[in-house]
Amino acid sequence: MRKASLVDVEQLVTMMAEFYSDSPYTLNLRRAKEAFTRLLADDRLGHVWFIQANSKDVGYVVVTLCHSMTYGGLSAIVDDFFIQPAFRGTGLGKAAMAEVRSFCASHGVRAIQVETGRDNAAALAVYRRAGFVQTDLAHLTLGLAEPTHAP
Repeated sequence: MRKASLVDVEQLVTMMAEFYSDSPYTLNLRRAKEAFTRLLADDRLGHVWFIQANSKDVGYVVVTLCHSMTYGGLSAIVDDFFIQPAFRGTGLGKAAMAEVRSFCASHGVRAIQVETGRDNAAALAVYRRAGFVQTDLAHLTLGLAEPTHAP
């Protein structure tokens, strides 16, 4: 993987648009650009990496950070995870999740969470192989601003 920086914002937005083109969500490109810019400008908020195959960027993963009372310290969220269709099923997802896990463990992160659709079998399989388990906790959201992508 290659760590993204502010000079990569346009490429990330383009990949995000590709990611959401296969979903029922409409992507607000301006908000996506703002979100990547803010995140990449402050490592305290999280990190973005490009997933690579033969030194070519073929996907990306976004990890955001917060303090968790449950785990008594830093917690991470895999907020976005995309691999271009031609490169899926090649082990890149598994390798990317292993790198995310290693990075988080070495930076004091005490738990990693992920959100995906209940019917997204491919994503669920990748996350389960990476060690994620479903819990009985309900994930609820109270939006205080317009989301970057919406159904």
